[in-house]
Amino acid sequence: MKKFSLYLLFVVISIAAFSCKSEKEETGKLKVATTTTMITDLIRNIAKDSVELEGLMGSGVDPHLYKASEGDVNKLGNADLIFYNGLHLEGKLVEVFEKMEDYGIHTVALSDALDPSTFIGSEAFQGNYDPHIWFDIDNWIAIGEYAKETLAEADPKHAGYYTQNWSVYREQLIELKSQLKQKIDELEPSQRILVTAHDAFNYFGKAFGFEVVGLQGLSTATEAGVKDVQNLSNFIIEKKVKAIFVESSVPKRTIEALQAAVKSKGNEVEIGGTLYSDALGDAGTKEGEYIGMFLHNVTTMVDALK
Repeated sequence: MKKFSLYLLFVVISIAAFSCKSEKEETGKLKVATTTTMITDLIRNIAKDSVELEGLMGSGVDPHLYKASEGDVNKLGNADLIFYNGLHLEGKLVEVFEKMEDYGIHTVALSDALDPSTFIGSEAFQGNYDPHIWFDIDNWIAIGEYAKETLAEADPKHAGYYTQNWSVYREQLIELKSQLKQKIDELEPSQRILVTAHDAFNYFGKAFGFEVVGLQGLSTATEAGVKDVQNLSNFIIEKKVKAIFVESSVPKRTIEALQAAVKSKGNEVEIGGTLYSDALGDAGTKEGEYIGMFLHNVTTMVDALK
């Protein structure tokens, strides 16, 4: 699919925003665009059928490397409100979002809902914070509250509806946290070592007591080198890690190379399954929703590490 330069993207978005103005007035529904599948799922649970919702990214899409395509232009230009993660997760789109206000389109970085003191930093990620904030359910609850308030402010006539939907979904997230903790308790503390393709699970590790090690850094734009593979293979052998995990949005070859390095040293480590990290599963499946994704991930981890 044809990729647009940043300048051309701004020009086309401005045209789309102007041409869609009358359509917005006719339908009466708030038009919302979202970036990642996690955010799309969150807004769908809060707003349901009261908005016209368009998600940019689909299953298996890596937001670190994502670039706006021709099809995205109409979604962005037609929006009244855009929700994105922030913290440079959507690295290729950050400048676009910063300019959207010039076209009368309100953009919201959901990371603004959180206290910056709770962010996880990384020396390897150019002094920026870990953007994978959705893997702490308390974060997601705070973000959901922020999104609900933003929707209510933009669309006051549906404020009560948003509040009602959010109240129901918030309870489901609280129950999810309890379910995950119960499953994780099947593991001894010494078994709680999670090795994956890149550092997507640090917030999860902090929340649930896992030591998390990624072969790549926080962004998949950073390639793992031979030294990284060798160092991590030594760690796996030393800690007697039973399983390592593929990520749905990262090529499998990185983890297969790590498994081969462990084997070359006379040891074995299983590939314990595929985890959803930067994107949910296919639409229409349990893994295509945030709650189902989290249950799948934790069940896969625990069953392989036991």
